[in-house]
This record gives sequence, C-alpha cells and structure tokens, in this order.
Amino acid sequence: MADVIRNIVFDMGNVLLTFDGMRFSRIFTETEEDAELLNRALFASQAWALRDAGALDDETILFMAAHELPERLHPALERAFAGWRAYSEPIEEVNDIALAAHRAGYGVYVLSNAGMCFPRQIANAPARRVFDGLMWSAAEHIMKPDARIYRRFCEKFVLDPASCVFIDDNELNVLGAERIGMKGCFFTGDASELRASLESLGVKLG
Repeated sequence: MADVIRNIVFDMGNVLLTFDGMRFSRIFTETEEDAELLNRALFASQAWALRDAGALDDETILFMAAHELPERLHPALERAFAGWRAYSEPIEEVNDIALAAHRAGYGVYVLSNAGMCFPRQIANAPARRVFDGLMWSAAEHIMKPDARIYRRFCEKFVLDPASCVFIDDNELNVLGAERIGMKGCFFTGDASELRASLESLGVKLG
C-alpha cells in the first residue's frame, strides 16, 4: 500500500547531531560578550545560511565574518570555523531510533540544510553506517522548505513520498515535506516523543 511507511528520513542538525552556534563560539572565545559577537558574525549570520545554500565558499564566509568582528577576534574566528565540527555531538537517542529503523527493515536517509562539509560532519553520527542515502542543500543549491528539494530527494532515491516520514527540528521544514506527500514529524528534542510519533504513523521499531 502506498501509504505504508517504509522509509525514515532524518534531518542532521539538532536531530542526529547537535548544532549550537553559541556553544561553539564559547569554546573558541574567552568571554560571553566575545562569544556573542562571534556567533552573530558566523553561525547566526546570513552568510552561514548562504553557505548552506551553496551560494558562498568558505573563503568568502570567513571574509564576511571577519568584516563584522574586531581584529582581535580574527584568530578565534579562524579556529572556530576550522574546528566547530568536532563539537557537533551525536544525539544518541535519535541515532538509536535510526539504527532500530534499519534493523526493522526501513530505509534510513538524511536530508539536511548543510554546507559542503556535510560529509565530514555526518561521519560523526553513530548511525552513519546504516544510511541508505544522503542529500544536503549546498550540493543541490536548494534548501528546505522548498518543495523542490524533497521532490529531488524522492526522485534520486526512487522513493514514493507517501512511503516516507520526514523528521526535522524546524517545523517549516516538516510542513515543506508534507506539501509533497511525505508524513512529517516535528522533533522537539524529546526522543521518546519522537518514537511515539513514529509509532502513531505505524512505524514498528521493535
């Protein structure tokens, strides 16, 4: 039946792995004020969003961020940009759900708004060995919640949207998936709630 869920599609940031610009910024600076400046110039910037869209390269992002920061913070900026991925930590309970879905026979996929470093970052996910397919925005030059990226994802992996449930911590991205016929799960940070939501859709994780 077309409406039976056969594939679980995960977002990466704050679903499979943490992404916290302020936490990253604190690691590479000495004061809260400097952390706020660094986060605003880099992780929370328009340039970072354009990075995820594949519209800017790393050199340009650093150039733009440096322009927003006092010169004394330029070394911290360079260290943060080079090293933040090491502090993007697995969300173990969600990775456990992905592993359980694989064991139960479901297809397990990732669809993320992320820059071209995505392959290196997703390698930190404990569930990485079971992913059946990966797609990220910078490589496609389309970002969620644009319906085109969900359609392209389904076409690439030959999936019926009605057979997929999409999980994201951004509600608009979930609604974007639902627009093309996927089921959606909004992840609030509670893995038990996520399991219950999947089970309500008929997903049997064992």
